[in-house]
Amino acid sequence: MEKKPINTKQLVKDIFRHVFIVLMVAVWLVPIVWLVVTSFSAYDGRDMTNFFPKEWSLIQYQKLFTPDTVANFPAWFMNTFKVACACCVISTLFTLMVAYATSFCDFKSRKPLMNLAVILNLFPGVLSMIAVYFILKALGLTNTHLGLVLVYSAASGLGYLIAKGFFDTVPRALCEAAKLDGASQARTFISVIIPLSKPIIVYTIISSFLVPWMDFVYAKMIMNSGISDMWTVSIGLYNMLDKSLINTYFSQFCAGGVLVSIPISILFVIMQKFYVEGITGGAVKG
Repeated sequence: MEKKPINTKQLVKDIFRHVFIVLMVAVWLVPIVWLVVTSFSAYDGRDMTNFFPKEWSLIQYQKLFTPDTVANFPAWFMNTFKVACACCVISTLFTLMVAYATSFCDFKSRKPLMNLAVILNLFPGVLSMIAVYFILKALGLTNTHLGLVLVYSAASGLGYLIAKGFFDTVPRALCEAAKLDGASQARTFISVIIPLSKPIIVYTIISSFLVPWMDFVYAKMIMNSGISDMWTVSIGLYNMLDKSLINTYFSQFCAGGVLVSIPISILFVIMQKFYVEGITGGAVKG
């Protein structure tokens, strides 16, 4: 059997493509690997001369769970977890209810409202930061976790599009049968649609949990009193990078970054199947 001649041009393209991919992977992974290995360093500050620590230790993780006047990681973690769980429940309910209404309910202003939601999503949320801050200040909700929950959950219904795309794939005959049996819209939503929508529910839950868990900008703006016990993880870790603290707390900062990523990683691993199904199901229709 004769061998096919090598296409030199195609070979060069393939080599260039793979080299480019390797470089991009390296650019993405090197900072993460450096953060992880630094978290196991016995040296407290930044060691810019060595990629890997000269001396390995778990002392940074031990210090992280031993609160002092600067770092109180257990309190930060619990604050963030409580806010994230509350936002997760509220945002998921809002998103699913709006998606159901736009997908299954035919009312007069349905399309204008959908178009308005799409237009509002085009604007970055940080543009409203100043207005949001003064509103919360007038209501006495700055420096409170309730203020954070309200900010993260308030506009969650605007992110209904992916959930609506998934609901559009649900057979309408099921809803019509439920209505013939006398079911209300609420009963149809709870008893018919929700049991068939596990993938998009999981996707919405993870997305809603990630927003407060990863956010720094709004958290820093709202929690500005300087009371460290009220901070979220992002504010606390950022404070460790202050010029006066970085040489003492940098390795603890790296350890905190590793610990913060663990719950999200576990959540993704457990829910990966449903998460992917939710994204692909929601992308079928707009």
